[in-house]
Amino acid sequence: MATIRKHRDKYQVQIRRKGVAPLTKTFTLLADAKEWARHQERLADRAELGPDRKELERTTLAKLIQRYLDEIVPAKKGAEIERIVLEAFLRHRICKKRLSELTTADFATYRDERLKTITTTTLKRQIAPVSNMFEVARMDWNLPLRWNPLTDLALKVTDNKRERRLSEGEFEKLLEAGKKTRNPLLIPIVRLALETAMRRGEILALRFRDVDIERCTATIRDSKNGHSRTLPLSSLAVAILQTDIAVMSDKDKARNAPIFPLTPIAVRLAWDKLTKRAKIDDLHFHDLRHEAISRFFEKGLTVPEVASISGHRDIRMLMRYAHADGGKLVRKLNGAALVN
Repeated sequence: MATIRKHRDKYQVQIRRKGVAPLTKTFTLLADAKEWARHQERLADRAELGPDRKELERTTLAKLIQRYLDEIVPAKKGAEIERIVLEAFLRHRICKKRLSELTTADFATYRDERLKTITTTTLKRQIAPVSNMFEVARMDWNLPLRWNPLTDLALKVTDNKRERRLSEGEFEKLLEAGKKTRNPLLIPIVRLALETAMRRGEILALRFRDVDIERCTATIRDSKNGHSRTLPLSSLAVAILQTDIAVMSDKDKARNAPIFPLTPIAVRLAWDKLTKRAKIDDLHFHDLRHEAISRFFEKGLTVPEVASISGHRDIRMLMRYAHADGGKLVRKLNGAALVN
């Protein structure tokens, strides 16, 4: 609210609003003082005035990130990965900056530095939680930030969709290397991923109650897109799950224990060791989902049928995962030519 007081022959206007730096100006005419006060109050109502820099000067980026780690991250599905990303980010010198002096240019410098060692896609994924943190700070914590400094950061991501599928003999190499792994659950997880196109997190979230062996179905209760789905299980998928369910004690089943009691990090590390031991380059665990979806199409399943299994709600995204085997296409083309 604006206050106007006369001091000698001048009129002094003061405007104080929560979250906005105090404003003061002196005028010779009372009419000018009132007009300026009304204008500034309209700007304040539209949140167009600059923030109160005192609070921003007291808060460093590191302090803001730590609050986000404590209050927001634990409730997120990807909490474990996001915590690792943010704790790594905390070690960078940009986090020593105060919010009052932090600009998009600072993040541009950080971007250029990081792009020397990682791809644009990876960087975009890593700074996504930082950007969300600024929105939470503005909207939920009422921190007087005028804007999100990451909104205008240029990150041009090229279309680098992966088309990696298992080459001939690679699956056998994985199985052979799996005989030497110390994690007996890894190969069953790999085989299940190839049979169902389930994501790593979906497999690890599977519990005894989610699998119906008699009906040959498994229920994904919390998928990446937030929608549950029930998918059919092949005879091999049923056999894999039956093996793991059979070794569970009744006590485990009663408390709905996970069928594969492993963390995402444990699976990732075990996968890296497995592919290294098998001498297979550039094969990600998520590529098994690509392979499975492509196999579904090669078996003759329709787009709606594959989507019901994979959980894709956008057909365009589903088709990004489908990559035909070049060798099989050649054989089909040659077979068609012989018929004609």
